[in-house]
Amino acid sequence: MNKNNRGFLWIAGIAILLIFLCCIVIAFAAFAAPKVLDRFEQSPAATAPLILPTVAPQSEPITLPTLEPTPTPPLLSTYDDVETRIYAEVYERVNPSVVAIMVLDEEMLEDSPHNDIRPFFFYTGEGSGFVVDERGYIVTNRHVVMDADDVVVRFYDGLLAPAEIVGEDRDTDLAVLKVDPQGLDLRPVAFGDIDELRVGERVIVIGNPFGNTNTMTTGIVSALGRHIELFDTQFQLPEVIQTDAAINPGNSGGPMLNARGEVIGVAFMLQSETRTNAGIGFGIPVYFVKRVSEAIIEQGRFRHPYLGIRGSGLSPFVIQELGLPVAYGILIADVLPDTPAAKAGLRGGEDTRLVEGMPFALGGDIIIGVDGRPLKVFDDLLSYLGRYTEPGDDITLTIVRDGEQLEVTVTLEPRPE
Repeated sequence: MNKNNRGFLWIAGIAILLIFLCCIVIAFAAFAAPKVLDRFEQSPAATAPLILPTVAPQSEPITLPTLEPTPTPPLLSTYDDVETRIYAEVYERVNPSVVAIMVLDEEMLEDSPHNDIRPFFFYTGEGSGFVVDERGYIVTNRHVVMDADDVVVRFYDGLLAPAEIVGEDRDTDLAVLKVDPQGLDLRPVAFGDIDELRVGERVIVIGNPFGNTNTMTTGIVSALGRHIELFDTQFQLPEVIQTDAAINPGNSGGPMLNARGEVIGVAFMLQSETRTNAGIGFGIPVYFVKRVSEAIIEQGRFRHPYLGIRGSGLSPFVIQELGLPVAYGILIADVLPDTPAAKAGLRGGEDTRLVEGMPFALGGDIIIGVDGRPLKVFDDLLSYLGRYTEPGDDITLTIVRDGEQLEVTVTLEPRPE
């Protein structure tokens, strides 16, 4: 084969190879093109028309519109917002009814180099109180004004007024004062109902702790139905309210309030050896506050009904250990001589038996009811007498004696002084 033929063959081979490659490219393009077109058609950018901005003539300045800020919608009230509003409203409503009480004892100033003058800042004791009547009557604690020679009341607006002691009640630690109402903005408090109280409800105390007037502290009802032995009486005070609201020296006599701003008790005691708040404070129940203050205002004193027994409530364990024929009740240990109980023929125990170290007098009457109400603990009897009775009233006691149930009528008398 000559050289010309060889050259022709090379050229023909290259041409065939190029044709083959072109066929492959064309086949691939035919296969892939529809898919690419489909994607392109589905893209919004591919279908949206291209709009070019129109340039405004520059002969006049461009004025941009004024943008008004979008108002922010109010947030929904949170629990803290509601709590704050309750406290603020109660304080604003009740604070004008609360007073600071300053007490002067002349005997304490006899050795003072300034005993020839008696300015207000020499007052030797202080406490709190609150207005209960537009005629000028104020309730406080007895121990705040006890043995006082002079009492001055400071109102929420700073006005000072001398006060006289109308009357005191030792067994509830309550006292009533009176000021001349002329020229004073007197706003009596509203009273609540202790029977509506529940453990865990809000408690608000307004008073004069450590001389800081118009101070509000808050907490909850920690417990109900406590009984307290006061420092200068042999009788217990039933249905006392326990709270963790701060009650410090100077708070005594101030109102203890519910979330509606109603008086449910009187702050009267702080159980602390350091004389500072220890998380346990107490309040005299409101029904005693009402009964005692009304009696003192009308009669100058309050007379407590008196039965004349000593006894104790019975737990299921004690009942089982002593083999008593009752499910509950008050076991009479002693009947004091010449008392309503003795005159009615009630009987005390004779033999003493210890149950878990506690003495119980066996053989005495067991009181299980009064005027149709069951009595399960001794406080039930004290509460009933304190709430609903007065000296001279007849009450019917349901008792169990020697296994037999009896009804005994007792005529109540005033407590001995």
